[in-house]
Amino acid sequence: MPSSAGRRGRPFQDHRLVVEAIIYRFRAGIPWRDLPESFGPWQTVWKRHRRFSGDGTWDKIHTRLLAEADAVGLIDWEVSVDSTVNRAHQHATNLPRGAGGPVELHEIAGRTA
Repeated sequence: MPSSAGRRGRPFQDHRLVVEAIIYRFRAGIPWRDLPESFGPWQTVWKRHRRFSGDGTWDKIHTRLLAEADAVGLIDWEVSVDSTVNRAHQHATNLPRGAGGPVELHEIAGRTA
């Protein structure tokens, strides 16, 4: 985890508590402001999450966890490919490419201007 040494402002609080708060927030699906007070100020948790997202800390943690799990054989690297075809409705294909909508809408918009 990154250190707050050499940074202006207050030193980082306990990383464990902040990471638990971030996990709790995503698991519960709540807004940042609704974090329980036991995690400390929600602004602190939000700022740390934003900082770690921006500087690549979460990516580094994820990469290391994957590497360690793969080394022990806990990851099964199977790939599933879905070849489902989604087709547009037959009436969804009658617009000219550059028009952006039915001609009638352009005529009505032109009259009101």
